[in-house]
This record gives sequence, structure tokens and C-alpha cells, in this order.
Amino acid sequence: MKISIPDELKQTMTKLKKKDITLFRRVQRKINQISDCNETTLHHFKNLRRGMSNYKRVHIGSFVLLFKVEKGVIIFDRLVHHGKAY
Repeated sequence: MKISIPDELKQTMTKLKKKDITLFRRVQRKINQISDCNETTLHHFKNLRRGMSNYKRVHIGSFVLLFKVEKGVIIFDRLVHHGKAY
């Protein structure tokens, strides 16, 4: 599937690469893993509830990567600490 990474997440990843290279690599691997999935295998990722019900989440250590699927494109929204994600 195609992926889309907004500028805000690119900036976060750039900062993360300088501060914590191991977490940066874990996030990269997870993004690659998600992008290799098709629409049926994406259903095993957990959906959020209520106002963010169109988003899915995946935990990477104490951080959460939020993404959604629209018209065959995976849009990675943000990477935030678990305490600030919801």
C-alpha cells in the first residue's frame, strides 16, 4: 500500500534520529511493516474509540504511532508518548 507521512511527523522523526537512534529504527521498522500489509491484515491493529475512531494505533515502547487508512493510502499521523496520545 502507499504511505503518506505529514511534515509534522517527519520533523518528529528527524529530532528522534538525533536523540534516540534505537527508537528511530524501531519506528522505521514498524512503518515498513505496516506499509507491507494489505487492507485485510491491517485489521489486526487496534482501532481507537469515539472521536478518533478512524485511527489505528501501534505501541512502540512507551510511544504510540497513530495512523489511518483512506482510499488505499496509509496516513501516519503522529508519534507521541503514551501519556499524551489520548
